[in-house]
Parts: sequence; structure tokens; C-alpha cells
Amino acid sequence: MLKSMTGFGRAEKKVGDKTFLVDIKSLNGKQFELQLKLPAFLKPYEFDVRSLLSEKLIRGSVDCMISLKETGNAKPVTINTELAKAYYKPLAELSAELNLDPSHILSTLVKLPEVITPSSDTLTDMEWAEFQKVLQLAIDNLNAHRLDEGRSLEEDLAVRINNILIQQEEVIKLEPLRQQKIREGLTKLLNENVGKENYDPNRLEQELIYYIEKIDLSEEQVRLKNHCEYFKSLLADSEESKGKKLSFILQEIGREINTTGSKAYDSSIQKCVVQMKDELEKAKEQVLNVL
Repeated sequence: MLKSMTGFGRAEKKVGDKTFLVDIKSLNGKQFELQLKLPAFLKPYEFDVRSLLSEKLIRGSVDCMISLKETGNAKPVTINTELAKAYYKPLAELSAELNLDPSHILSTLVKLPEVITPSSDTLTDMEWAEFQKVLQLAIDNLNAHRLDEGRSLEEDLAVRINNILIQQEEVIKLEPLRQQKIREGLTKLLNENVGKENYDPNRLEQELIYYIEKIDLSEEQVRLKNHCEYFKSLLADSEESKGKKLSFILQEIGREINTTGSKAYDSSIQKCVVQMKDELEKAKEQVLNVL
């Protein structure tokens, strides 16, 4: 079972006289990275919100926006007079310089950030407990989306690994023919350039055995198959976060494919290696999205 890092979750619920809307979007990322936007009266709980998101989402680039959709009864407000005065001076100077009517400066001042703020917007303990349920619901919706995306990723990755195994079986079939072609080619070369009567056949046989053993592909094929089978078993594992593990296994698969290519000296096997590399690159792209 795979879970993607990509997903979206939303939850909306009335808590006391407030209606909260929570939107969470997640994309792939190496670690857990969070961009959090929340109302001022939730600032005291920011650490708790971040901890909950980190614990439940584990990894990915996460964008969470918490907004107050509507409120009930009107709340008293506070006017930050010092900030308003700081805004007023440059506005008045600009107004005079441009010969504008200064009577509209006040209406502009009250719209500037932090000049007017709610004075009693806080959450009670009960409201905070209820809000956590809203946040958890948005997280659950996002994780459900992640699971849906993960199923598609799992199917595609399984296809890629099976395609690599198909090419690997073809390499195993071609290996005996390759050894025979190498033996015949070297013998022919010696006969044409040295003459059959001018070299020791027994020594030639010994050298051929040594050379063929050096470029033997059997160990690489055994390890390649084991890595692929381990990858497939990990796909089916119930572990929630395994994207990094899968990525490490793909690196090992790539190492065996590259070694096979460097030792092949055979056009038919090289074609198989190219096909395996193509499937491997597609798998690597997909694994980047796995949690």
C-alpha cells in the first residue's frame, strides 16, 4: 500500500460563534515543510497546529490555510493609535504634494494592516478542542486523497519493475550465446592474425576462461532480481512512509543495470540494458511522489 505526498483536504465547521474553514494542500518534498496561514486569535495555538500537521502528514511540502469564514455577534475592536499616527504623516505629505483632498486620509488609515484589530477574539478551551476536530477532519480528507493517488503510483511502479524483470530474463537467455560469440570471435582473430599453429590451444582456453569469468553477468542478474523482488514486497507492505526506502532500492537496481551494461560487450544485451534504464528512470520519477 502506497501513499502519495500529493493531496488536498478541506473541512468546515461552526465552533461556538465562529465558522472555521481549513484548507490543506500537499505536494512532494524531501522533508516536512509547512506554510501556515491562520487568524490572529489562533496564534497562541500555532505550535500545536504545526505539531499536529507534522505528526499526521509526516513528509511533503504542505500549505495550510485556516480562515474564519463568518462570525456571530459583533466584537469590540482596538485602534492602534500609534501605528495610525505613523501611517498618517507620510500619507499627509503625499496628499499635499499631489494636491489631493486630505479629508479622505482617515478612511484610508482604518483600512491599513493592524490599525484596527479585534480585541476579544480568543478561543475558549471548548472551542479549541472543537477546532482540533475540524483540523483533523481536513487532515483525514487529505490523507484519503493521498491514498487514492498512492494506488495509481503503486500500479505504475509495479509495471516498471516487472518490465525490468522481463528484460533481465532476456539477458539471462542471451548470456550463454554471448559467451560463445566471444570465444569464437577471439579464436577467429588469433587464427587470422597469428595462425592456428603459432599459439598453444590449452593456454588460449585458460585465458578465455579467465576473460569470460571476468565479464560474467550471473552475479549482477541475481542481485538485480533480488532487489526487484524486495521492491515489490515493500510496495505491498503496510508501512505508511516508505518513499525513501523505495528510492534507495532503485539506486541499487540502477547500479546492477549499469554494471550489466559495462560488462555486456553484446549489442542484444545492451538493448535490454537501455530498456531497463528507461523503465528505471520512469520509476524514479514516480517514487519522488511517494510518502
